[in-house]
Amino acid sequence: MSANVRSRGFALAAATAGFGLLASPLALTSGAQAGDESAQRASTSTAAAKSPAAKPGRWRAKLDLYAINDFHGQLEKVPSTSSSGRVSTTKRDVDAGGAEYLSTHLKQWRDDSRARGAKPITVAAGDLIGATPLLSAAFHDEPTIQTMNKIGLKISSVGNHEFDEGKKELLRMQRGGCLDDGADGANNQNSCPDAKRPFGGAKFDYLAANVKRTANNKTLLPPYTVRKVDGERVAFVGMTLQNTPNIVTKSGVAGLRFTDEVKTVDRLIPKIRAKGIDAVVVLLHEGLAPEDITDINACENGAGPGLDIAKALHPEVDLVISGHTHQPYTCTVRDPNGRKRMITSAYSVGRVVTEINLQIKRRNGEIVRKAVKARNHIVKNSDGTEADAAITALINRYKTLVEPIANEVLGHITPLASGPDEVTRDVDLNGRDSPLGNLIADAQVADPSTVKDGEAPVVALMNPGGIRANLVEDENNDVDYGAAFSVQPFNNFVVSMDLTGQQILDVLNEQWNGMNESSDPTSYKVLQVSGLKYTWDLSDAAGTGNAIAGDVLIDANGDGTVAVDEVLDPGVTYRIVVNSFLSDGGDGFSTLADGDDKLVGGLDIDSLADYLGANDPYTPTATDRISSQP
Repeated sequence: MSANVRSRGFALAAATAGFGLLASPLALTSGAQAGDESAQRASTSTAAAKSPAAKPGRWRAKLDLYAINDFHGQLEKVPSTSSSGRVSTTKRDVDAGGAEYLSTHLKQWRDDSRARGAKPITVAAGDLIGATPLLSAAFHDEPTIQTMNKIGLKISSVGNHEFDEGKKELLRMQRGGCLDDGADGANNQNSCPDAKRPFGGAKFDYLAANVKRTANNKTLLPPYTVRKVDGERVAFVGMTLQNTPNIVTKSGVAGLRFTDEVKTVDRLIPKIRAKGIDAVVVLLHEGLAPEDITDINACENGAGPGLDIAKALHPEVDLVISGHTHQPYTCTVRDPNGRKRMITSAYSVGRVVTEINLQIKRRNGEIVRKAVKARNHIVKNSDGTEADAAITALINRYKTLVEPIANEVLGHITPLASGPDEVTRDVDLNGRDSPLGNLIADAQVADPSTVKDGEAPVVALMNPGGIRANLVEDENNDVDYGAAFSVQPFNNFVVSMDLTGQQILDVLNEQWNGMNESSDPTSYKVLQVSGLKYTWDLSDAAGTGNAIAGDVLIDANGDGTVAVDEVLDPGVTYRIVVNSFLSDGGDGFSTLADGDDKLVGGLDIDSLADYLGANDPYTPTATDRISSQP
């Protein structure tokens, strides 16, 4: 494979995009207490955190867990105009998030816990790093690890995004050390920007029970850790989803294999029991999605692979703290022996913290299942909560360092008649393409770095999970590099390749077949396209070999138009372009891994940046490339 790599700004190593959710409806109980059949709605206020659990005594030790998940390096407070900056409840929207406020709340909640006679431990269920804003990503996510140290995180499972830059980089996150990026980030990355402040790594334990090195079958990181609670011992097992290799670039998981979550725990339990430990908590980077998330302590009609796992895990597991789906819930399921146990999740990007109250019998060291209580607390940031000064100082330091690249103006958006000037990732409910998807695909097909031997791509395909935010102008009506990076924070490379017309049809049908098969049409991974136009049949999608209705039209000449007479020919070879995540077969598009004559071009963020500059101001296009019929 030949390569022609260029970069702009604080470029990162090629990484993954998106995450998947497989829907599988299961009956379960929602509520705040594992011993209750009916839902119990708990207040999310600090006052609720102070409500007493069972009185501490000589017969039971008390443990309070404070859990987060899917933080994704969101150090700064997000404006409440964005969904990432608020929590929508049944009563009102609440401004939430920001590491400065997360730290303050955690300190208060832990103080309240100690006042109740309990031991507080802060834990996480993966994806602390990866798919992060430029403020963290430009420095290899060192700022996020440093922030987690300061807020008092003690234990975390790995998530799929912990592998965005590969196993060696993940180990550096744990152990510390600096990368050689050249003086002052001369190579467009800036590890340890201040030589007087070396990166010391995580002070918390990263766990990876189901991630093994293929060379020696040993786990990459410890499978579990043990903490003492008033003389009693509790084991914490950490895992990511087994499906991680399908949603991460091949380079990120090279030399690793990911084992089944349930079987992994089954093998660990005898080892844990042999040490005389009977209290087990699993930190699992896999989750579910409730039907309604406006009650963050409910679990109505929840469905997803995390639920299946929570039901099937070894009966000795007392609690599952989960993540990955970016949803808030406190659910109760039945273990294989019919006993109740909880599975919880705290939304994403630091907007919510799950408090879980546990009691441990001194007689046998077991967690009292019927006494387990969980409630999700909103991390409020506009109610008078003071920002943690130490976190504020850390954020301001890195904001100063990243300012020159973040503020680079790339272009502008044609003023809209109403609303903010932006290009949205919101999909057309008919075909499921979006204005921003069109822009990104058009930018990639126009990228000169993908031209091989004079042949330019005529088609681009973009995975929707890799589009992380709307493209929005700033207060000066400029689109800057920081805004573009928020849209595409993974720094995949663009890769051109040869596919036959039949292979293109196969790729399109992989949108709703194979790994992507689902009975829920909203879960299909409909690729955003440039140079193609087609209609798919909604009723024939899942479980069929071909859901394409009629001809697929292709811009065979690469002149930016799709003419009626340009019908895709299964026997003709076409040049296409995708990002490196898709090129590896990511998101279940295995046909793309078989493409011929691949050429690795520049970074996908550079494709977008250059296209905005060449088409300034940019006018969003109509979403008429993909359509569906009942």
